[in-house]
Amino acid sequence: MTEKTSAPRRRFLKKTAVAAGSAGALAAPMIATAQPVALRFQSTWPAKDIFHEYAQDFAKKVNDMASGRLKIEVLPAGSVVPAFQLLDAVSKGTLDGGHGVVAYWYGKNSALALWGSGPGFGMDANMVLAWHNYGGGKALVEEIYKSLNLDVVSYLYGPMPTQPLGWFKKPVSKAEDIKGLKFRTVGLAVDVFTEMGAAVNPLPGGEIVPALDRGLIDAAEFNNASSDRVLGFPDVAKNCMLQSFHQSGEQFEILFNRTKLAALPAELKAIIDYAVQAASADMSWKAIERNSADYQALKQQGVKFYKTPDAVLRAQLAAWDKTIEKKAAENPLFKKVLESQRAFAARACQWQNDYTVDFKMAYNHYFGRGAAPAKKG
Repeated sequence: MTEKTSAPRRRFLKKTAVAAGSAGALAAPMIATAQPVALRFQSTWPAKDIFHEYAQDFAKKVNDMASGRLKIEVLPAGSVVPAFQLLDAVSKGTLDGGHGVVAYWYGKNSALALWGSGPGFGMDANMVLAWHNYGGGKALVEEIYKSLNLDVVSYLYGPMPTQPLGWFKKPVSKAEDIKGLKFRTVGLAVDVFTEMGAAVNPLPGGEIVPALDRGLIDAAEFNNASSDRVLGFPDVAKNCMLQSFHQSGEQFEILFNRTKLAALPAELKAIIDYAVQAASADMSWKAIERNSADYQALKQQGVKFYKTPDAVLRAQLAAWDKTIEKKAAENPLFKKVLESQRAFAARACQWQNDYTVDFKMAYNHYFGRGAAPAKKG
């Protein structure tokens, strides 16, 4: 027979249960349910270009690491603004960010082109990035943007392979062949080729091949085998001149609206910073794979590749010297960037040139004329 519980005891047990329930509720973790941050980016590249793919690769790295707390969407060029209006659109907040190259903003301050155009005193693209990150370049680009009252934060990444001299109806054999050509390029290369006698038109990437096809320009350069192939260069020209100093040290730029970036928590800012570094390495590896495969494909399409004659390369350097002397006299920031690059290159290039073995010797040993065939087995 069960003993009946008295009324006072029932009231005591009820109070105890309520207290225990309250303690359990207090012990449960408080889970934050903050809304994810969505950022709208635009690239300066057509959707089919490998460069737009690089922009999407960066966004995916950020999105994956942020685990839903931050989502970057990347639109192709022209989706919101024309390619060359990207910088202003990001600064004004029309876009939250973007992907392009610093040389595109050459018209705002000629010094910005020094992160892409020109020989860089012998530095390749990766060394220019080394100067930017450890030799003072980052502070200088921030100083330039601040002087222009642009509300942006710039991340430079992704060292580009050396770009060809360009696509021509006839191969170039001497510097005089440049004179009178209606030629497409951008940045300080505009001044270099103008000094060499060309009539230069700095068209955006998506407009180059149609202009070449209609005869509005005689020759043009864009960037690499993958981009040139998908943009349709082999459909309108069959001669491509390889090796040039006009854009031998270029890299990509990821832009953020400064106000939007500042509003993010520190953890998401760190994710963005490390995603830039990861995307830089990944892009350089992907470029080797894709550019080399598309280079072979272009040959199969009947494109003839020629090494740019040394006489033309020396003429580029001479034109570059005249260009930078003029720009440095006009623009104190241009001079300041040049002096910083020169000081870094004098030390870094000597180290690289002295330490780096001749890889072409090893390649010719295995694949050049007279090389022993690979043994099977």
